Amino acid sequence: MLSSQDAIDLENTFGAKNYKPLPVVISRGSGIYVWDAEGKRYFDFLSAYSAVNQGHCHPKIVNALCEQAKQLTLTSRAFYNDILGSYAQFICQYFGYDRVLPMNTGVEGGETAVKLCRRWGYDKKGIPDGKAKVVFAEGNFWGRTLAAISSSTDQTCKARFGPYMPGFELVPYNDTEALDRALSDESVAGFMVEPIQGEAGVKVPDDGYLKAVRELCSKHNVLFIADEVQTGLARTGKRLACDHENVKPDILILGKALSGGLMPVSAVLADDEIMLGIQPGEHGSTYGGNPLACKVAMAALEVIEEENLAENSQSLGEIFRDELSEIQISWIREVRGKGLLNAVEVEPDANVSAWDLCLALRDAGLLAKPTHDTIIRFAPPLVISEDELREGLSIIKKVFTQFA
Repeated sequence: MLSSQDAIDLENTFGAKNYKPLPVVISRGSGIYVWDAEGKRYFDFLSAYSAVNQGHCHPKIVNALCEQAKQLTLTSRAFYNDILGSYAQFICQYFGYDRVLPMNTGVEGGETAVKLCRRWGYDKKGIPDGKAKVVFAEGNFWGRTLAAISSSTDQTCKARFGPYMPGFELVPYNDTEALDRALSDESVAGFMVEPIQGEAGVKVPDDGYLKAVRELCSKHNVLFIADEVQTGLARTGKRLACDHENVKPDILILGKALSGGLMPVSAVLADDEIMLGIQPGEHGSTYGGNPLACKVAMAALEVIEEENLAENSQSLGEIFRDELSEIQISWIREVRGKGLLNAVEVEPDANVSAWDLCLALRDAGLLAKPTHDTIIRFAPPLVISEDELREGLSIIKKVFTQFA
């Protein structure tokens, strides 16, 4: 077995430099825990960016994968398979939509949603061909493809990769007046937004924002596209983050925990008027809708319901924020979040960085990752118990106090 340093050295020697991982090498995972190459155990408080909401290697999901892998893994969409139809029925009824378009990664889901939206704009709204616009919120993150970075305000992933996708416009996040003005343009086909901005630092909008987004999109005959790749599937204390305000987007994008972290699975859901705008040959994926992914996704969704993960996320998230908010440390600017998607923001001029804190947390046996230099996301698997959460909290408090 490779040592941790050997694994790091190999990746640094032969791998592209497109990530800056925290220096820890994970070799095994189970539930809320991971172990490094030397056998040290850690609390996982990142959950692979919320891809393992159901915990690492959940036995029901792993069993579904293994059983299907012995039967059939891939046919491509050149042929029907005996699993996709059942999965399509299952997920459509689960979320209340007419149809699903299966893909693999979250960014593919975003690309699919934009294509569906533009086609609807031409066919249903009557926008002249080639003139459709899609509006995004500033601070959004839905991947790093050319289309995704074209809507980004983060120069780290955007600079010197142009030219960028035309027809994308930006409005401030959590600003309904600016959104109202932007959507009044008759060429706008859709507004794509994360209900809570994850990569931007777990930015939670004002109460009523999502309801206002739904009302404004309806008012201006614009599609409301919800990017729930990270916020969906019980992470924020509801099945979907949009459920906190009882709003239904016209297009729903899912990914990450849709497979429980076992493989790339994403899905875009919409009703007939939108989904049937795309016809054979106009969009697809060799692996999208493969029987292995479909079986895994059904098991992953069943676990969310059977183990009451949304309810667990809701109640434990309140404990997490209450406990951390009581810490009196001058460099903590804010503790925020919803459910078990939370963040601690560090004052930018503090004598400690988010990276330093994450290194100290690692040494103490808990893994988290900074974003934008001053923010630490805390998102443990939703299968965590209250006792385990409090044990993790004690580690966080101890480390933070050391830097006070």
